[in-house]
This record gives sequence, C-alpha cells and structure tokens, in this order.
Amino acid sequence: MDAIGWGALIAGSALAGWVDAVIGGGGLVLIPLILSVAPGLAPATALGTNKLAAVFGTASAAVTLVRRVRPRFTPFYVVLGALAAGTGAATASLLDDAVLRPVIIVLMLAVGVYVVFKPSFGTEEGEPLGARWRSVVALLAVAVIGFYDGIFGPGTGMFLIMAFTLIFSQSFLRSATMSKVVNTSTNLGALVVFAIGGHVHWQLGLVLAVANIVGAQVGARTVLGGGSRFVRYALLSLVIVMSVHLSWQQIVS
Repeated sequence: MDAIGWGALIAGSALAGWVDAVIGGGGLVLIPLILSVAPGLAPATALGTNKLAAVFGTASAAVTLVRRVRPRFTPFYVVLGALAAGTGAATASLLDDAVLRPVIIVLMLAVGVYVVFKPSFGTEEGEPLGARWRSVVALLAVAVIGFYDGIFGPGTGMFLIMAFTLIFSQSFLRSATMSKVVNTSTNLGALVVFAIGGHVHWQLGLVLAVANIVGAQVGARTVLGGGSRFVRYALLSLVIVMSVHLSWQQIVS
C-alpha cells in the first residue's frame, strides 16, 4: 500500500473506533475500507484484522466509561460473551448471510420503532426485575448476542444496549458502559478463532488498533458528555444506517 492507502486506513480506523465507542457498528466503516484499500486480503482476513483493531479500541472505551459509570456487572458476562462469540465465529461458514440479513433488518426496525414511541425508555433508572431472574435473563441475552457477533456481527453493540436497558430498567448510558465491556470480550473471542485459522494480518491490525484507540477515546468522552439522550439518538441513527446498508446488500446479493 502507498501512503494514501495507509492514511485512509488509519483515518478510517479512528472513525470506526469513535462509532464503536458511541453505539457500535464500526465494522461497517473499517471492513469495506480494508477490502477496498488492500484488495489482496481475503475477506476472512479483513474480518480478523478488523477484530484485532476493535478489541483494543472497544477495551479502551470500556475502561474510560467504567471509571465514570458504575454498571451492574458480573465476570460471567465477559466469559460467556467470549465463548459465545468464539463459537459463532467457528460456525460462521455454516450460515448464509442472505438468510440472516432479513431477520436482523426486522429486529433493528422493531428496536427503532420501540425507542421512538417510548421516549422515556433508557433515559431514567427504574425498578429492575427481581435479582434472581435478572442475572439469568442477562446471561441468556449475552450468550445469544455474543454468538451473533461471532457469526455475523453488525449491530452487536446496539442489541446489547437494548437488552441491558430492558432487563435492568436502567439508563442508556449505564447500558452502553456494560455493552462496551461485553463487546470487548465478544471481539476477543472471535479474534482468537480468526487467529487460530490464520486470518489476521497482525502488522496492519496493530497499526489500525492504535488509531482505533484514539477514536474510541474520543467516542467514550462523547458518550459521557452527551449522556443517555445522545445514546438514544445515536441508536436510532444506527438503526437507519444499518437497515439501509443491509437492505442494499440483500438486494444486490
């Protein structure tokens, strides 16, 4: 790659880190960019290299958010998320993307409609479910969404935020903080599988990781400054962008 290609990738990785830190979906920015600037890379290697950058960026955003926001959390979410994502990545070749896309589009639109017509959702703390069931339901949600992240991926952060907000009746800001911690573990689980398969370009990935961290730090501070209201608008924006993106892929595939 020439200097222009490197510059485009580094800038794109920083933007992807910001997007991931705010709401998730940075892969929509970085993966197509890697494939276009470095067409010699196999698609699986582009995915694995993106995961390498995303692990560092999401982890740095998680640290910044956890320092300011005290989430309801348990280490089991982290372990289960990594295992579920690794399992999803290992079985990714068994499912056709064209089958998953319509389901994800419908789910995202349902999320958007719910958030639009329930303005109070995610803007204030409420009474959570009983502690006994709360943890069980949250673990189930982490397992399902973690598996989805490994097998397909787009919108993982958004689905985690919605799940934690529903289960714990808490603000979007607190849920966003929890989602970054879990998303770090799901990225790591998928990365391990890609690395075992030899689908990671380590030199490129580590350079992009530095840029991703910079973007993620700016994104984390954007979330803290904007609060739950900002996360709500970012979530709705992601629903629109991803629905259009996936619908277009469904049409042309």
